[in-house]
Amino acid sequence: MLKYGHMSLLWSTFLGAVQGITEVLPISSTAHLVLMPWFFQVPDQGLSFDVALHMGSLLAIIIAFWPDWWRLLQKGSTLLRNKLKPSDHDQKMIYFLLLATIPGALAGYFLEDIVENTFRSPYIIVVTLIIFGTLLLFAENRGRKAKSFNEITLKDALFIGVAQAIAIIPGVSRSGVTISGGLAMGLKKEEAAKFSFMLSAPIILGAAIAKIPDLSADYLTSVNFWGGLAASFLFGLLSIKFILKFVQKRSYRPFVYYRFALALLIIAFLIWR
Repeated sequence: MLKYGHMSLLWSTFLGAVQGITEVLPISSTAHLVLMPWFFQVPDQGLSFDVALHMGSLLAIIIAFWPDWWRLLQKGSTLLRNKLKPSDHDQKMIYFLLLATIPGALAGYFLEDIVENTFRSPYIIVVTLIIFGTLLLFAENRGRKAKSFNEITLKDALFIGVAQAIAIIPGVSRSGVTISGGLAMGLKKEEAAKFSFMLSAPIILGAAIAKIPDLSADYLTSVNFWGGLAASFLFGLLSIKFILKFVQKRSYRPFVYYRFALALLIIAFLIWR
């Protein structure tokens, strides 16, 4: 069991705010959660606590898109009555979200040890920030940006789902790589973001269910844990509203430039230390 006794309420809440802000922005929340203790030279909180913080982001995604989730739940009950034969796009979307989650779930199951013990490295994060930032820029420049959420096909969903599996590596960014995938498949900028966020919900829930048992009961009931979770939720909700409104009129380029700047900052720290 991991107890995280070294973590204060202030640090837990700070990490929760970092998680909430960066989860939905295409800048990699995992990279930021790895980098924060490295920058400030404090003990790494570990992957289990990072995943637990994602529960706050999950709640924010559920609240932000509640009308869509509720509609899918209603359609799901109809789908069961229709013997699992979809009769409209909403019912097909249920299948799309489930199938697109499979690649990420498999990657998390088989690569968990490598991610926790090898990939949580500033050197890897520098590379992934630059490479996948460049891919996001390319996808935005080349994508048709014409499809709406209701025009997503099975091919689109599976392509974006495979892209999500790569996001297990810190610095890739789940939202960044799935938004890139959506843009590459012709989705509008805000529609790519919406599908990206909704697709992240099942994978976050599954990862949290798997990793929360690694946290001690004392920590799960502590004010430190709940402070981090609350910060993740509140900042996640604000971040979702910001990005959806931002991309309606502007491009993803500022986030690409941020990724490049963060990579340069990491390189500077590596040289300095």
